[in-house]
Amino acid sequence: MRHNQIIKLVAVSITADAIGNQVESLSEREVFANEYSVSSSEFYNAAAAGIRASKAFEIYAAEYQAEDRFKVGTVTYRIVRTQGKGEKIILVGERAAADG
Repeated sequence: MRHNQIIKLVAVSITADAIGNQVESLSEREVFANEYSVSSSEFYNAAAAGIRASKAFEIYAAEYQAEDRFKVGTVTYRIVRTQGKGEKIILVGERAAADG
């Protein structure tokens, strides 16, 4: 299946500023992906654990570097689960509380 969407993988790193406060730094990179639906059983199992799984995308496993989030348009999702499928991987995300 051809990857027909572009999503951004978002890596989060924590650094210290000049006075020692921890500052979150984000770096984004674009990858091609296919959108998958979150199954009803996965949705309800996640909800039982307090997670709202809402989006899933398949990308090539070689492109995934353990990022914490992905972004679709202007909406950011926290990666809650990954599932390897040979040379591809499915990222399951829940919408982040603060988009930006």
